[in-house]
Amino acid sequence: MTSEKATCPNQRNNIEECNCTYGGCSRKGICCECISYHRLNKELPACFFTAEDEKTYDRSMRKFINRYR
Repeated sequence: MTSEKATCPNQRNNIEECNCTYGGCSRKGICCECISYHRLNKELPACFFTAEDEKTYDRSMRKFINRYR
């Protein structure tokens, strides 16, 4: 990933569907950057979680697996 902010032609539509509640997120609506960021941190993005789970900001794979066992 480059240090320059990517532009996404789908950002406006993506934002409408994005359930991320983290106010400081610079990747909101830029799904490819969001997925890349969370993957590097061994996490999943907010869109993989229920609204209740997303609000905990625990994006770990363990949290996801435990929820859907």
